[in-house]
Amino acid sequence: MAQRETDQPVNDEFIVDTEDCEERETAHRERGTSRPITVVGNPVLHKECKDVTEFDDDLARLIDDMFASQRTAEGVGLAANQIGVDLKVFVYDCMDDEGVRHVGHVCNPVLDELPADRRVLDDSNEGCLSVPTAYAPLARPDYAVVRGQDMKGNPIAVQGTGYFARCLQHETDHLYGYLYIDRLSKRDRKDALRQMAEGTPRYPVVAND
Repeated sequence: MAQRETDQPVNDEFIVDTEDCEERETAHRERGTSRPITVVGNPVLHKECKDVTEFDDDLARLIDDMFASQRTAEGVGLAANQIGVDLKVFVYDCMDDEGVRHVGHVCNPVLDELPADRRVLDDSNEGCLSVPTAYAPLARPDYAVVRGQDMKGNPIAVQGTGYFARCLQHETDHLYGYLYIDRLSKRDRKDALRQMAEGTPRYPVVAND
């Protein structure tokens, strides 16, 4: 995933997810339990997830487990269905184009439709924890805005550029039943699946029966 210089203005509309990143991520991870990653072919990855309607201790524990699982897999983003949970929530721990770390979570995410003048495409390589060891170039806008709720049900909006924008789009896709390979040509999808078949995941995965 390439980096592209951008200069986004500060806007109170968006949450600040760049402060106390290490402390917040560590706290989530240490409370959580790492779970194995579901891989392409598992039914939970190929359908739209259920909306989060209960903003309770169970949701908080899920988010902790997701941060723990993300760290084990050395990922920058993780959707709930990637650990087998049918709920619209994702977590992220991702650098933006300028090397600034972003840490947070979003429940019930919806991507903004970008105006034409903001749709600058970046066709860098993309990978996925649920398609381990495989990568393919995929064009996505280099700016993204996701709106949803936090773990307490409060409305939030997150913006990202370049690498982080790709992460926000990728994780939102997951929760609506799409893997990045679903957006590839048939040839590139076949090649990604070949890479996966020939590789060995570096983290625990759930075998598809």
